Amino acid sequence: MNEITLKVIRDNREIFQSDKHWLFPLFDLEICVSKHNLDVSKAEIYDKIVGKAAAFLILRLGVGMVHADVISKLACEVFDRTSIPYSYNTLVDRIDCQTEEILRNINDPEIAYRILHERTR
Repeated sequence: MNEITLKVIRDNREIFQSDKHWLFPLFDLEICVSKHNLDVSKAEIYDKIVGKAAAFLILRLGVGMVHADVISKLACEVFDRTSIPYSYNTLVDRIDCQTEEILRNINDPEIAYRILHERTR
């Protein structure tokens, strides 16, 4: 059995989980939210690794709170600018990922989303 990499809790109930890697759990969550018309504004995301790319996707989803096992300073900047509450176990300068470097100087969530969506193809 694979390790859970992302889960979403709302009203003390798990409403979504994934064992996929990279940003695929967040893209799957986006589909789930849309398909089932879920309100995640009061939900909490528990993610294994949150870099700047994940932070932009979480912002797009409108999730109420984030907890990461590992979070990058670039992700914290996104959450701080947008007032999304977050917590973490480990803070790192950067996630060792090409996507983190690509988005390093991007601050527009829509531009970031287009870049990320294109990278899924």
